Amino acid sequence: MSKAATIIAALSMAVVLFLLLEVITFQQQIESVASELSKVRGQLDALSKRLETIDQSVRTLESSELQAPQVHVGAPSNITLIYEKVKDSVVKISVISLVGEIVGSGFIYDSQGHVITNNHVVEGGERFYVYFLDGSAYEASLVGRDPDSDLAVLRLVLGGKSPALKPLKLGNSSELRIGEQIIVIGNPFELAGTVTTGIVSQKGRLLPSGRGYLIPSVIQIDAAINPGNSGGPVLNLKGEVVGVATAIESVTGQFAGIGYAVSSNVVKRIVPALIENGRYRYSYLGITGSEINELVANALGVDVKKGLLVESVASSGPAARAGIKGGTRTLQVAGKSYLVGGDIIVGIDGTPVNSMDDLLTYLVERTSPGDLIVLTIIRDGSRIDVPVTLGERP
Repeated sequence: MSKAATIIAALSMAVVLFLLLEVITFQQQIESVASELSKVRGQLDALSKRLETIDQSVRTLESSELQAPQVHVGAPSNITLIYEKVKDSVVKISVISLVGEIVGSGFIYDSQGHVITNNHVVEGGERFYVYFLDGSAYEASLVGRDPDSDLAVLRLVLGGKSPALKPLKLGNSSELRIGEQIIVIGNPFELAGTVTTGIVSQKGRLLPSGRGYLIPSVIQIDAAINPGNSGGPVLNLKGEVVGVATAIESVTGQFAGIGYAVSSNVVKRIVPALIENGRYRYSYLGITGSEINELVANALGVDVKKGLLVESVASSGPAARAGIKGGTRTLQVAGKSYLVGGDIIVGIDGTPVNSMDDLLTYLVERTSPGDLIVLTIIRDGSRIDVPVTLGERP
């Protein structure tokens, strides 16, 4: 082969190789573009599905907005339904006395026509009238009253009538939790069937009774109550009565954010006795005392944070006969005076006692005059158990 032919062949081969490389490169570019297109197609498919989901959500939202609100019967958080359920059981009470008329509230307790209200509503009354929200009205008789719990029971004079009475169910007030929502129904300022709502602000308050004794286990609430609410039910969100509206803390005589209700557990204990006997017989221990804290305990050299310091013991009372000791000297702690030197009660029948409320609640709800209890006390730095036979409150 001539030199020229060799050169031409070499050039042809180079051209072929060049063209082959270009084809390969172009093919790679096509594959890369195809891959990118595939990715874009996948993203478009995902976006399309997302748009379909959003569109479906919008249609669902529009549909729900067009529908009327649904009321689910039995929903415990629906205050309107609770009111509709109990309104026929809440009554206005008119008490006629020599000094005029007093208006309060109450509620149906049983099918025999017994009505629960406050003692201070009926005290001194000569005639009693009960009015229902539907316009029904009855005269009533006084069955029994208890100044020490501020509870009273009336009974409708039915006169041959047979109304379909709807007793309210008593709940368990010990199950109430701080912050739990409650409902109050009554007749403030004679405004019949008024509903207010609030929360349980605290439990275990002590409220002075008309005779100077303390009502235990009182519930503090912030639902608005005013004159005329006394004796009305305090309900939980199940529609159960957990308290009886009794008093307010106020310097003006009108609601200032703090109200008190006698607990349903106290009602359960006392009302049956009022219906049966016209009165309630309280257990009696015969002491006065103060709740102590860790500062007081440290000053006394005792290893507790809480307890009930016995300051005085009634002579010849049950506690005195059992040997319970009262205070002998005054101690100042954090600006407050304590009569110390006596026993510190920390338990009753194995139940812890941190305060006077703990002790009184146990005595009211779980004991009767003549019962034998065991007080756990701290005396001279030692814990001892002291049996006490309870008397009847004077």
